[in-house]
Amino acid sequence: MIGRLLPSLILSLLVAGCGDHSMFQQNRYATYSKAGLFRDGAEAQTFPDGTVAQGDLERNRQAATPPAVDTALLSRGRERYDTYCSPCHGLSGRGDGMVVQRGFPAPPSYHTDRLRAADRQHFFDVITNGYGVMYSYAARVEPRDRWAIVAYIRALQQSQDTKVSDVPELKSKLP
Repeated sequence: MIGRLLPSLILSLLVAGCGDHSMFQQNRYATYSKAGLFRDGAEAQTFPDGTVAQGDLERNRQAATPPAVDTALLSRGRERYDTYCSPCHGLSGRGDGMVVQRGFPAPPSYHTDRLRAADRQHFFDVITNGYGVMYSYAARVEPRDRWAIVAYIRALQQSQDTKVSDVPELKSKLP
């Protein structure tokens, strides 16, 4: 008799436990609410000293050291530039992108003396932090891709106002 009742009793207790509201909705603090659990009474706690988010060290290393410029980096830079930059800056970097043609403020041309003289860190910092009406792309574009875009911007600058006689491979072939 107990052998028959024991499984039924256990099943009844399990089913009764499933109806407990706390299994479906866990107690938690709302964002920025008061929390008696912590000494400062705030739900949002600062990270302990020395805490590093996963991947931050690698991202910081990539941001600090520009990669060597090669064909693969320029190709990646062009792809990323076309995706993120050309809507405002245009395909040639003159600040005449499609968004500008529809009334958005024009960014400066990469072909001005000021931007031709700017070091590559300037472009990296602008992509990272934004500038003027341009917002930060740090969350959208990884550091290596930012450096690739910078390399491509430099290639755009060289391509627009260079004489054919200045191209190294062609110098030997010119009369």
